[in-house]
Amino acid sequence: MGGSKKGKKKYDTPPHPWQQVRMEDEGSLIEEYGLKNKRELWKAESELRKFRKEARRLLAELGKTGERSDEAEEQKEEFLDKLKKNGLLGKDSTLDDVLALDVRRVLDRRLQTQVYKKGFANTIKQARQFVVHGHIAIDGNRIDIPGYRVEREEEQLIEYSYSSPLNEDAHPERPERVKEES
Repeated sequence: MGGSKKGKKKYDTPPHPWQQVRMEDEGSLIEEYGLKNKRELWKAESELRKFRKEARRLLAELGKTGERSDEAEEQKEEFLDKLKKNGLLGKDSTLDDVLALDVRRVLDRRLQTQVYKKGFANTIKQARQFVVHGHIAIDGNRIDIPGYRVEREEEQLIEYSYSSPLNEDAHPERPERVKEES
């Protein structure tokens, strides 16, 4: 896959596609987070898999002694800082916490989920619609990708786009919670 005109595949499919328990779990996650299809869930799982793989590699490097462990210590700090900045880990987290992450933590950082949790939409599916239709902005920049990963600093900057009709308090689709805060 790939090539100059095609993007690289960003996810891995399950090794056994017809396992009933896994399919039911995926269905409940898709419903809970308002995902369009299983591909979005598989992207989050693949991303989480990459984080865990890197954490295991760093743990193995840190187990060694000598010059390489100093380099591995720097890589560990950079890796943990990146995950903290993305909101996947807390302040005093370690590599063991990375191994304990689950896919819900990754899905919680999506713009669609953040819009719903902040109360800009009544339902998770409405949050997706608001994002796709360009009603949501972060720090004044309109973002129309529901899977956009919101960083910690950006959480407080989520708002309705300045050109969105939802900016008006009297708009019928504007949630009551947001009307009260305005």
